[in-house]
Amino acid sequence: MTYKETLFFIAKSLTINHEEKNKVLIEAELKLGNIDWDAIVKVSTGHFVFPALYCNLKKANFLHYLPEELVNYMIHITDLNRERNQEIIDQAKEINELLLKNNITPIFLKGTGNLLEGLYEDIGERMVGDIDFIFSEEEYPKAIKLLANNEYSKVHKTTYDFPQFKHHPRLQRLNKIAAIEIHKELLIEKYAGEFNYNIVKKDSQIINKVNVISFKNQLALSIIATQINDDGFHYKNISLRNAYDVFLLSKKINSNKGFDKFQKLKPPLNCFYACCFEVFNKPDSLQYNYTKEIEKYLITFNEQLNDNNLRNKRYKKTKNILFIKKRFSIISKSIFEKTYRNWLIKRTTDKNWQQEKLIQLGLKKTKPNL
Repeated sequence: MTYKETLFFIAKSLTINHEEKNKVLIEAELKLGNIDWDAIVKVSTGHFVFPALYCNLKKANFLHYLPEELVNYMIHITDLNRERNQEIIDQAKEINELLLKNNITPIFLKGTGNLLEGLYEDIGERMVGDIDFIFSEEEYPKAIKLLANNEYSKVHKTTYDFPQFKHHPRLQRLNKIAAIEIHKELLIEKYAGEFNYNIVKKDSQIINKVNVISFKNQLALSIIATQINDDGFHYKNISLRNAYDVFLLSKKINSNKGFDKFQKLKPPLNCFYACCFEVFNKPDSLQYNYTKEIEKYLITFNEQLNDNNLRNKRYKKTKNILFIKKRFSIISKSIFEKTYRNWLIKRTTDKNWQQEKLIQLGLKKTKPNL
């Protein structure tokens, strides 16, 4: 199986309990017995949808087509993920209760928000990293102080922090499963005016006693998280974990009509939505309005899926360009903004950082482990 065939097989498998045509297609492929399961494991793991793939194949009663050893491995990983997610849910509810008692209202975001509201039939489906929530400008510093007073401390024990526009440095607490990100913004400065706390607060909803953003804003954020925050719009790739969230949310709301309110964000949102439509085999809930810009984006997207060398080459080139742009931006900001200037000075005079860079440049060897 090529990379594209593997990706599309996984994507269609994630929809088989909602899309009958995909269920028929996937069962036909399984019956042929030509599936490269090593490739399926590698790609689904890389896209953080391995447990979701298992849960959907299980619900569709397709597990008997899989190698027994693989099924046992899928059960093991999904069980571990389900246990972790239950701990994340318990931790998030504990934090929510603490904040509410102190008159601070968090709005939970992304994977944790999806878990808390019950987006998934099985909480073992979604692989989650941090617990993300956002606060008003007034409550943001209060939330940081309160959680610090309740034994949450920085994950990275530096004496200086990069001047974050979106969120406070990640915090963790001993014996708690997940780190937390306390947000004041959802996006980088370029897009923050179009999608921020004040916008998502207007139609946020209380589900299972926690505050989460509306389904249309969840769908937008699922795309934004990969297209903008992870530079997916530049790489022209897709994250199946985010795409699967988009697919599930498309069953709850009226397609992508909510994107019309955006200007700068509209192209990256529509392009990712169109990619979802393609990889999930054109489900009705992901229908979109065709444009020349989307057509051009999809041509590049498919070219890269069909050619591994081209995809890797473009990825490296884009990564280098973005690296240079971001470093130039930091240097430019340090000229005019004191917080960036102070951070840059502390960073470049940090002995540990200097050692790390010398090793990366090959000018110094790592010390052997004794």
